[in-house]
Amino acid sequence: MYANDCFALMGSMGWMGWLMPLSAMLLLGLAIAALVKYLVTSRHSREDRS
Repeated sequence: MYANDCFALMGSMGWMGWLMPLSAMLLLGLAIAALVKYLVTSRHSREDRS
């Protein structure tokens, strides 16, 4: 789907058309940040034990 088609679909849905993709991107960003934090802290905790 092209960007113009996406924006047209989002515009026709009203405020829900903008809220849903933004919330999905927010949740994806939080999940990536949590994964990075987990990987960094688990690496440090393994070095502390050895």
